[in-house]
Amino acid sequence: MKVADLVRALEEAAPRAMAEEWDNVGLLTGDPNAPVTRVMLAIDCTREVVDEAARLACQAIVAYHPPIFRPMTRVTHGSIAYELVRRDIAVYSPHTALDAAVGGTNDVLADALGMDATRAPIRASAATDAAYKLVTFVPSDALARVSDALFEAGAGRIGDYRACSFRSNGTGTFFGEAGTTPAVGRAGQMETVDEVRLETLVPIARVGDAVRALRASHPYEEPAFDLVKLAAAPSGNESEGGKRGMGRIGEIAPIDRAALVARVKERLAIDRVLVAGPTSGAVTRIAVCAGSAGDLLDAAMKLGAQAIVTGEVRHHDALRVAASGVTVICALHSNSERIALPPLAKRLRAALDGVDIVLSAVDRDPFVIQ
Repeated sequence: MKVADLVRALEEAAPRAMAEEWDNVGLLTGDPNAPVTRVMLAIDCTREVVDEAARLACQAIVAYHPPIFRPMTRVTHGSIAYELVRRDIAVYSPHTALDAAVGGTNDVLADALGMDATRAPIRASAATDAAYKLVTFVPSDALARVSDALFEAGAGRIGDYRACSFRSNGTGTFFGEAGTTPAVGRAGQMETVDEVRLETLVPIARVGDAVRALRASHPYEEPAFDLVKLAAAPSGNESEGGKRGMGRIGEIAPIDRAALVARVKERLAIDRVLVAGPTSGAVTRIAVCAGSAGDLLDAAMKLGAQAIVTGEVRHHDALRVAASGVTVICALHSNSERIALPPLAKRLRAALDGVDIVLSAVDRDPFVIQ
């Protein structure tokens, strides 16, 4: 198996197109063609996790939070990026793509708390927004290379299908002026070439990646391509596509708020949580927001949530939500996310025959409630 196989398996579980636009998901360090026999899963790629991965001879780490998030101006000794490159460890981060995916972080959290299967996302995935259609023209002997590069860059996904494209044969013409070095024919004369018209969809957030992949993989000096912006297609929660998005809200068998707090601690294997708002009285409709609830709080309340389970909320948001009679249960940021790692490990084991998938033993939330 190669790192590229790990990337494909993760794309299957959590398509990059589902990620928030501000996020930095995907392969962050490493060679896609490098072999991989052991992979470590963790929430945070700390120095301790990197040391553990190196000690256990892991060639790759799946770090839920991206260790490289903002643009970097230097990579020096002591930094996580430096250590990863120095030790030749690939890192892939699924982050908000896994949050939004069906069966991802928020679904696992909802399942653990007993939320009904008819749940819906609090905010629909950005993948339902407008996309671009990319059209390019490729000699037939380079078609596989170019299309594979585009798919690796995030193009070609429609719902639960990947590598989607349309291809038709045609004829291309060009005249290379003085100083050009055409891949087919010669400069200074008219050329006619048999080409394939390749069409595929590209999420807006991945257009830059797709164009770079096209230029890098295409044999021509100046590959011709069109980018056509498409209108967003209507979507509804009656389809699986409508189940993708941030957070989850749904019904739960009537449970007292105190019992729900106890269930959160039990299912997340933690001793303490922070609670704001009412601590007694039954609830039948809850929301979950793995990590930080952020701007999902207001949306969850508008959708009728009586209790919201998350990792953390801002102080004044907690005051406002509690004053409305809604209970907020905070488990600490990564405690609300770590529950998704074992199911992800199971999916990767099924997809990557012969690859050892291990969970980090040193990965933990940096905060402890004494």
